[in-house]
Amino acid sequence: MIFLLHGKKNSKQINAQIQCFIKELYNKKYTVLYTTSFYKHIKKDIAKYNNHSIRTISSIDEINGKIDYLICFGGDGTILDASTIVKNSETPIVGINTGRLGFLATISKNKLSTLLDSLTNKNYKLSKRTLLNIASNNNIIQNPFALNEISICAKENTSMINIKVLLNEEYLNTYWADGVIVSTPTGSTGYSLSCGGPIIMPGSNNFVITPIAPHNLNVRPLVISDEHVITIEVLDKNIRKYLLSMDSRSQYINKNLSIRIKKASYNIKLVEIDSINYSKTLREKLLWGLDKRNNE
Repeated sequence: MIFLLHGKKNSKQINAQIQCFIKELYNKKYTVLYTTSFYKHIKKDIAKYNNHSIRTISSIDEINGKIDYLICFGGDGTILDASTIVKNSETPIVGINTGRLGFLATISKNKLSTLLDSLTNKNYKLSKRTLLNIASNNNIIQNPFALNEISICAKENTSMINIKVLLNEEYLNTYWADGVIVSTPTGSTGYSLSCGGPIIMPGSNNFVITPIAPHNLNVRPLVISDEHVITIEVLDKNIRKYLLSMDSRSQYINKNLSIRIKKASYNIKLVEIDSINYSKTLREKLLWGLDKRNNE
């Protein structure tokens, strides 16, 4: 099997656990690849393996063939970054939570010792996550997709902006707000949730349109089918640039903006080991179980 390792800078204690995992991979004669960014963080720790062929990549496009798993060490942000690496290859992403919250990176770092057996024996299930695809009439967008959400807001001043939204070319509403978020079910526990949006289970085939601090308090988040094509037009003429955010990536875009958002033609696959499911993750991360009546 071929493993691609990706992650962020971690503590010495966590790096020690990662080294043990890498050692096990080499002992089992598996092919180990590193993302260029992760190798910079782990280079000194794996110097003892220099007798092995060390190969680093920055994109899945650099590989001729199939990568069996992308092992991701970090938090949810690291997995969002990993989604730009695997792109449409549908390589399963294994999220090892070395961060804090971890809605996407749900596998504890303490499970590393048994993880390889679970992967080898396929004792897991794949959670397919929908992505958003974005296109613009007059802006070049790098990596035009998002696993969590796409948002638009103004960054040149603190005034509200005027955002027109259409569903399948039919007028929905004009939002007077700080911005607007279009979220997938995966991203419903992120930025959208903090702005009052609902939690949506993966596989629900929905998107959420959530206004950011709307001026009209009767304007609420809206759940729509993910078969809709969403068109967003910013109507303000006085602001020259807006900030378009796609997960952890962002870029400035020019005025007279019109963008189209729809469901991407491919999914991201997240590995869930048998002892973990989305319902359990919600209870643990949102502290839903801290009611003593549940144990009576």
